[in-house]
Amino acid sequence: MRIIAELPHPEFKISILNMNHKFIVKIEQGNLEQIYKVAEADLLDGVNSVFELLDEEFLKVVLARFHEMRKDFKESYNRYNY
Repeated sequence: MRIIAELPHPEFKISILNMNHKFIVKIEQGNLEQIYKVAEADLLDGVNSVFELLDEEFLKVVLARFHEMRKDFKESYNRYNY
Protein backbone atom coordinates (compact mmCIF):
# COMPACT_ATOMS: atom_id res chain seq x y z
CA MET A 1 0.00 0.00 0.00
CA ARG A 2 1.39 3.38 -0.91
CA ILE A 3 0.16 6.93 -0.44
CA ILE A 4 -0.35 8.61 -3.81
CA ALA A 5 -1.90 11.89 -2.62
CA GLU A 6 -2.82 13.89 0.45
CA LEU A 7 -5.50 16.54 0.21
CA PRO A 8 -5.50 19.59 2.46
CA HIS A 9 -8.66 20.12 4.47
CA PRO A 10 -9.26 22.19 7.63
CA GLU A 11 -11.28 19.46 9.40
CA PHE A 12 -9.57 16.18 8.41
CA LYS A 13 -6.47 14.49 7.18
CA ILE A 14 -7.32 13.00 3.77
CA SER A 15 -4.99 10.42 2.21
CA ILE A 16 -5.44 8.55 -1.05
CA LEU A 17 -3.66 5.23 -1.23
CA ASN A 18 -3.28 2.61 -3.91
CA MET A 19 -3.29 -1.13 -3.30
CA ASN A 20 -4.40 -4.21 -5.27
CA HIS A 21 -5.96 -2.19 -8.11
CA LYS A 22 -8.02 -0.14 -5.68
CA PHE A 23 -7.94 3.44 -4.54
CA ILE A 24 -8.35 3.72 -0.79
CA VAL A 25 -9.57 7.03 0.59
CA LYS A 26 -8.64 7.37 4.26
CA ILE A 27 -10.15 10.29 6.14
CA GLU A 28 -8.98 10.87 9.71
CA GLN A 29 -10.14 13.19 12.46
CA GLY A 30 -8.46 12.77 15.82
CA ASN A 31 -8.67 9.13 16.89
CA LEU A 32 -11.40 8.26 14.34
CA GLU A 33 -11.11 7.33 10.69
CA GLN A 34 -13.34 6.49 7.76
CA ILE A 35 -12.10 4.41 4.84
CA TYR A 36 -13.64 4.10 1.39
CA LYS A 37 -12.39 1.74 -1.33
CA VAL A 38 -12.99 2.13 -5.06
CA ALA A 39 -11.78 -0.24 -7.76
CA GLU A 40 -9.53 1.45 -10.32
CA ALA A 41 -11.63 -0.13 -13.09
CA ASP A 42 -14.73 1.72 -11.84
CA LEU A 43 -13.18 5.14 -12.47
CA LEU A 44 -12.60 6.72 -15.86
CA ASP A 45 -9.81 9.15 -14.98
CA GLY A 46 -7.80 7.35 -12.30
CA VAL A 47 -6.92 9.34 -9.20
CA ASN A 48 -8.46 12.49 -10.71
CA SER A 49 -11.84 10.75 -10.48
CA VAL A 50 -11.20 10.14 -6.79
CA PHE A 51 -10.61 13.87 -6.32
CA GLU A 52 -13.98 14.54 -7.98
CA LEU A 53 -15.74 12.15 -5.60
CA LEU A 54 -14.44 14.10 -2.61
CA ASP A 55 -16.70 17.08 -3.24
CA GLU A 56 -18.06 19.50 -0.65
CA GLU A 57 -21.37 17.66 -0.25
CA PHE A 58 -19.63 14.33 0.43
CA LEU A 59 -17.22 15.89 2.93
CA LYS A 60 -20.13 17.49 4.83
CA VAL A 61 -21.60 14.00 5.27
CA VAL A 62 -18.20 12.68 6.37
CA LEU A 63 -18.00 15.43 9.01
CA ALA A 64 -21.51 14.62 10.28
CA ARG A 65 -20.56 10.94 10.46
CA PHE A 66 -17.47 11.79 12.53
CA HIS A 67 -19.70 13.68 14.97
CA GLU A 68 -22.00 10.64 15.24
CA MET A 69 -19.06 8.25 15.65
CA ARG A 70 -17.61 10.39 18.43
CA LYS A 71 -21.02 10.63 20.17
CA ASP A 72 -21.57 6.86 19.93
CA PHE A 73 -18.14 6.07 21.33
CA LYS A 74 -18.47 8.60 24.14
CA GLU A 75 -21.84 7.11 25.15
CA SER A 76 -20.37 3.60 25.23
CA TYR A 77 -17.32 4.80 27.15
CA ASN A 78 -19.52 6.53 29.74
CA ARG A 79 -21.73 3.45 30.25
CA TYR A 80 -18.74 1.72 31.79
CA ASN A 81 -17.62 4.70 33.92
CA TYR A 82 -14.21 5.12 32.31
